[in-house]
Amino acid sequence: MSETIQLTFILCIFVGTNITSHDMYSLQEAWIKMLGQPPYKHWDGRMYCQETDAAITFRANMTQGYMAAYTFTLVIKGWLTIVYSGRELTLQPNDLYIYSPGLEVTILAASEDYRGICLLADEHVTIESPTVHDLVNIAYAPILQLHEPKISLPDEDARRMEEKMREIVGYLHSDHIYKTKILQMLYAVFLLDVQSVQTKVISQRQVSQRVEEIFLGFIRLLPRHFAEHHDIAFYASALNISTVYLSRVVRQVTGRTVIDYINQHLLMEASYLLRTTSLSISQIAERLHFADFSSFSKFFSRKKGISPKDYRKR
Repeated sequence: MSETIQLTFILCIFVGTNITSHDMYSLQEAWIKMLGQPPYKHWDGRMYCQETDAAITFRANMTQGYMAAYTFTLVIKGWLTIVYSGRELTLQPNDLYIYSPGLEVTILAASEDYRGICLLADEHVTIESPTVHDLVNIAYAPILQLHEPKISLPDEDARRMEEKMREIVGYLHSDHIYKTKILQMLYAVFLLDVQSVQTKVISQRQVSQRVEEIFLGFIRLLPRHFAEHHDIAFYASALNISTVYLSRVVRQVTGRTVIDYINQHLLMEASYLLRTTSLSISQIAERLHFADFSSFSKFFSRKKGISPKDYRKR
C-alpha cells in the first residue's frame, strides 16, 4: 500500500450561514447520498459527530459543495494536505479546520494513519443555537486574521475541544430523554470554546475591526441575494459603502473579488439544480436571474468548462 492516499477534488465549499440558503442538501440528505443510510436509527439529521479517516474524508467531498452545514474538523493523528486559495496547506495534529462559506479547496493527499474528529451541524440547528449571532464571525476568524481556514491549538485546548466533541458523540448515540436539548447546549458550548481558543491564538488583529465588519456583512448578505443580484452595487449599497471600498475590503481579506464570490455561488447553485432537479436549463437560467438561456449557458460553460446540457448528461 502506498505511503499516502492521493486524491484530488475541486471543492466549492458552501456551508449554511445563519440566514436562509438556496437549494442545498440538508445534512441528512447529504449523508444519505454519501453513505446510503443514516448513521443510526431515528437520526433526525440535525447534528452528527464522528471520528474520520482519509477514506471517510474523501467520501464527504461528494456533497461538500452542496451541503448546508457547518463543519469543524480537529486533526488527531497524521496529516492532510489541501490547496486553499492557490497555496498548499497541511493540517497536522491539534489543527482545527473550519469549513466556511465560499472556500475553494482541493484535497491533495492524506497520510495512511490520518485520523480526525468531525462535527457537522445542519444550518437549522445553528439557527437555534444561542450563539448563532457569533457563528459567522467564528467560522471566518481564521481566514480574516490568519489568512487560512485553520487554527493550530495548544495541546490543552485541543484535548478540551476533543473531549467536547466526544461528549457530543456520546449523547448522539444515547437514549437520554433530553437528548435534543443537551445536544443544542453542547453545540453552543463548543462554539464558545472555539471562540475562546481563537481569541488566545489570534492575539493581534491582522485587519481592522471595520474591515472585518464589512467583509462579514458581505458574507451574510451573499447567500440570500446572489441569485437576484449579480452586481457589486447592490451589496455596497446594503452595507452603506462605495463599490470601490467593498471591492478593496474583499480583496484585502481574501485576495479575491466580489464578482468571484457572486459567480462562485451562482455556479454552485446552477450545478446543484442541474444535478438534482428536473428544471429545464431555461428555467434554471430564469431562476438565477440571467437575461436569457444564452447568457446563462455562456456563463456556465466558461466557468465549468462544459455546457449545462452536457454537465447534466454526465
